[in-house]
Amino acid sequence: MKNNELFGLIMAGGVGSRFWPMSTEEKPKQFLDILGIGKSLLQLTFERLNKQIPKEQIYILTNASYAKLVKEHLPMINDNQIISEPERKNTAPCILYASLKIKQINPNSTLVITPSDHLILQENRFHEQLSIAINEAQRENLVTLGIKPTRPDVGYGYIEFDSSIAPKAGQVAKVHQFREKPSHETAKEFLNSGNFYWNAGIFIWSTNTILNAFQKYQIDLYNLFLQIRIGSSNESSDLAMAFSNCKDISIDYAILEHADNISVVLTDFDWSDLGTWGSLSEKTSSNDEGNSTINANAHFFNATQNLVISSDSKKILIDGLNNFIIVDSGDKLLIIHKENESKLKSYLQSIGEIV
Repeated sequence: MKNNELFGLIMAGGVGSRFWPMSTEEKPKQFLDILGIGKSLLQLTFERLNKQIPKEQIYILTNASYAKLVKEHLPMINDNQIISEPERKNTAPCILYASLKIKQINPNSTLVITPSDHLILQENRFHEQLSIAINEAQRENLVTLGIKPTRPDVGYGYIEFDSSIAPKAGQVAKVHQFREKPSHETAKEFLNSGNFYWNAGIFIWSTNTILNAFQKYQIDLYNLFLQIRIGSSNESSDLAMAFSNCKDISIDYAILEHADNISVVLTDFDWSDLGTWGSLSEKTSSNDEGNSTINANAHFFNATQNLVISSDSKKILIDGLNNFIIVDSGDKLLIIHKENESKLKSYLQSIGEIV
């Protein structure tokens, strides 16, 4: 396809409460140097897409309150490449709005939509398999990337695909259905069956294909956003009105659960959604006792399998702790057992950190 027809959409509007205390509503995790390498997750995602998509054709979908932060992290983009939501209504409304805007720029455009907070290693493999997905999208299919599962994880959604094929990296398969986060027993069944992959939340489709899907499956939402006078002085007020009146719905529920023209590209690059501190610990190097650190001068005694993160490289001594996450942000400190990390959001609500 032509170079001017491929556009990137980076979704960067989330709060990232599961990365408290580093991630806050004022500065969520996509704007943080989570990995301790001098670059935020948003910057890493932009750089990754820019290897395949011109920088002027990469747009950031974010909440209006984060537009200034986006510009600080990506000073090379123009203001019109920041698509701001006036309020949070999940992924479907903002993807619909961005699709309408980009179709005006190029009626033959194809979109690569990705979260801003994923870690992808083996980037050459990622780009090879993304190219396969881009080609598949030209067949008027809605395409997603499936991640080969390595364990029966209950924190991910799953993609069920044609069981008659022998899965291999780079293969395109027809999607039968999307399955939400399963129980542990169900996840083990998925893993053993061989035709279930993790849903990475990375989507590739032409603007025409996705807009046709909105017309077919979400006609009220489509008609509401079609009233936005894009490019006019009324666009901001029209947008505010549309978001005020639209439903809160994800692209998965709005479109993908209904459509029958969905394909998945089976991938084998190393991937993590960095959804929790625990998922980050899997991607960091550790000592012989399984302890890992980021920006922390930590010393361990009778301690194993801990993750320690500090904002200022302070000297830390830990004795007798096993399987804990310790995060020091300066004015806030998290000490939580890895097995209880799924309870973090409820803990934060109980102490008034999030509502």
